[in-house]
Amino acid sequence: MLRPAACLFDLDGLLLDTEPSHAEAWSRAAAHFGLQLTPERLLQLRGRRRLDCAQQVQTWIEADCQLQVGCEALLARRQPIAEQLLALAPAMPGARALVQRCQQLSIPMAMATSSSRAAVALKAAPHPWLAAIAVRVHGDDPELRRGKPAPDVFLLAARRLGVDPRASWAFEDSPAGAQAAKAAGCQVHVLRPEGIAAGLYPAGMHWLSSLEDLPLG
Repeated sequence: MLRPAACLFDLDGLLLDTEPSHAEAWSRAAAHFGLQLTPERLLQLRGRRRLDCAQQVQTWIEADCQLQVGCEALLARRQPIAEQLLALAPAMPGARALVQRCQQLSIPMAMATSSSRAAVALKAAPHPWLAAIAVRVHGDDPELRRGKPAPDVFLLAARRLGVDPRASWAFEDSPAGAQAAKAAGCQVHVLRPEGIAAGLYPAGMHWLSSLEDLPLG
């Protein structure tokens, strides 16, 4: 019987299928300033906090387009696009059933996400089953010092649950998130998106083809 001390869930690309919306929003915002984001660069943004992403895109615009763009201007262009798209994001297959299974087994749960509190509220509104994950660490949490790939978000989530991260399972989809979870000492289960090479992830991952495949009992 497989039962961890806690399950620590990423949100974007793991519980909700939001990553295409994030990619579209960043692509359209960058294009407004003359930068075409490649798939390789979009991958570098995956799983990271919004401000960290904005700073990275700002650096690329300055280097490639010789244009000085502030993060505020970049986010002002990106946010309305993202909010419109993210409000429609569906659940990932098996996500609702997995959360409900943890409830049935009384396994503590926490959300460890790079998204801000407001962004999570927007995306979660059509998915009331996410309310079962009451303990949450957001990307703009005042106690969170560093975003993924640093381990802080998972360490803070485990601390708030009162569990040892080394006895917990973390669920991720992005290389940055997997790095963060591994650095925190968690057993890491990765729902690897199509097109992202396994070599970009740390060693020792537990690969999932679907959240429906997880043996939890």
